[in-house]
Amino acid sequence: MSLSNIAENDFLKCLLQGTDPSWRAGATFYLALHSSDPGETWDQTTNEVAYTSYARVALTKASDWTDAGSTFTNANLEQFPTCTGGSATATHFSIGTAASGAGVRLASGVLGSPLAISNGIQPQFPIASLSITID
Repeated sequence: MSLSNIAENDFLKCLLQGTDPSWRAGATFYLALHSSDPGETWDQTTNEVAYTSYARVALTKASDWTDAGSTFTNANLEQFPTCTGGSATATHFSIGTAASGAGVRLASGVLGSPLAISNGIQPQFPIASLSITID
């Protein structure tokens, strides 16, 4: 798991200066899929998959993650739209602030195995299959 540089800076501002990040107040974040590591300095569109009908998945902050100490996992089945054309291979996921467009990417992680997406495939992740671990 990797926090973006923006998220790291915002967390330090919150901790050390009491400045709340603008993205903290919203109830929703968005799950995205990426064809390679989106890195720490880029936005939500960096290496984002682009099959026909792809859209990010809305996550409710209060209920979509389970806290197990130093690891958080998805608390619900997360389903992306079914591919209706094109293809992609997803290797990473990210959590960000925008339903579409650049947005602020807050964290990203590697999928357990690459996911080949083609016509008729619906990317989905069962409970506890996505994890974010504090190092």
